[in-house]
Amino acid sequence: MLPVHAGEIQCRELGVAAFAFNEAGEPVIDEVGELVIVKPMPSMPVFFWNDEGGRRYRESYFEQFPGRWRQGDWIRFSVAGTSQIYGRSDTTINRFGIRIGTAEIYRVVEDIAEIRDSLVVDLEYLGRESYMPLFVVLQPGLVLTDELKARIATQIRTYGSARHVPSEIFQVEEIPRTLTGKKMELPVRKLLLGTPAERVASPDSMANPASFEYFIRFAEQLNLPQRV
Repeated sequence: MLPVHAGEIQCRELGVAAFAFNEAGEPVIDEVGELVIVKPMPSMPVFFWNDEGGRRYRESYFEQFPGRWRQGDWIRFSVAGTSQIYGRSDTTINRFGIRIGTAEIYRVVEDIAEIRDSLVVDLEYLGRESYMPLFVVLQPGLVLTDELKARIATQIRTYGSARHVPSEIFQVEEIPRTLTGKKMELPVRKLLLGTPAERVASPDSMANPASFEYFIRFAEQLNLPQRV
């Protein structure tokens, strides 16, 4: 019975205590934030199969805001209670309706002899079309040629799908990693979507802080408005 506005969800689903949270864990209105559910709802899963002790379950949904379910999407609620979903806020890629795990792409790309390391992010956000760049580190002395780019794309299309093929491929010296060696997918994605670099990652938490400079310059070239 509520008014319908093009491109907006009319209201919260009955029984779902959903809010947009900022990075400080505070609910916000008329601002894009993390979709968070603060109370249990009937269709909420309570465990993962083969997850002894529930560690993966807690890490997936409750790590960022303890005790609060983080869905992994960006959302904005209006003063009137309508809302808009703006895409994934984590590293899961939902490209043209096809969900892709980044590991699926890395497994194929890094099986190519010339490639030592890689990182992929999808920059679909705030209604923009998907733009998914792939960054690769090549073996010493090699240069990314059109022939190698075509071979990478063919390999991804063959062992993944056409939806997995990146929009563009770039050669970099290093992939940013944490002190524990984890690829910094989410910080790079946030940076390229306009979050200021100082809010994305601390050099003290990185194994190779200099590697971030390339991505800072890349973000400037994209010329996206900064998210404050």
